[in-house]
Amino acid sequence: MDDIAVEVEGVDYTYAQSQKVHALRNISFKVNTSEFVSFIGPSGCGKSTLLHLISGLLNPSKGVIHVNGQKSSSGLGRVAFMPQRDTLFPWRTVEKNAVLGAEILGIPRQEALQKASALFDLFGLSGFEKAWPSELSGGMRQRLALLRTFIIPRDTILLDEPFGSLDALTRHEMQQWLQQIWDKDRRTIILVTHDVDEAILLSDTIYILSERPGSIVQRVEINLERPRKKKVINSIEFTKIKSEIFQILGSEI
Repeated sequence: MDDIAVEVEGVDYTYAQSQKVHALRNISFKVNTSEFVSFIGPSGCGKSTLLHLISGLLNPSKGVIHVNGQKSSSGLGRVAFMPQRDTLFPWRTVEKNAVLGAEILGIPRQEALQKASALFDLFGLSGFEKAWPSELSGGMRQRLALLRTFIIPRDTILLDEPFGSLDALTRHEMQQWLQQIWDKDRRTIILVTHDVDEAILLSDTIYILSERPGSIVQRVEINLERPRKKKVINSIEFTKIKSEIFQILGSEI
């Protein structure tokens, strides 16, 4: 179990609303320590729901999830989780937004500020510590949200469409930057994305989900050499993997 960061076994999830919605069906997979894994699939197939289950925000209707050998449902805070929106507080400065997650987990503010201060340059935010979120570009806001996530002292990070709201050029820049951060940090990352290029560029492994109720229809290993430069998307190997994934997605929609 020491080499397994996250293990999901036979998980189903149904939203108990006025009309029940079966979101996920019989999901099973393992994520190794320091692995970068992505989930892609049709809209509404339960990708974000899966991250909420791993984080402990939701409990499975069926099955079990272990994070570092412990059930995720036994308590929140076992992973660092960045949701789709950056959820920055407009009344807090950049540095105070950066430490919010760590503070919530009980880390003293001064200690959290020291950790953040050591990372501002790496995250491209040096000189903006006292700025307000409204003064940041879209890419800077996302880097701040990621910084807030990365300073949470957890071995596994969940990212839900972190670059989905950015323009194409900024998104490509952020993908290259995230690779550099992960190469230095080497924590386990589970990413949800709609962008097939992004999943191939960043991941060691990609899981493809079916339409709702989402189930895993294919596991794709990405053996492209790292570090992966932007030009790799024009390579024969990349194009072949992309074509394979789109064929699978096409058959599921």
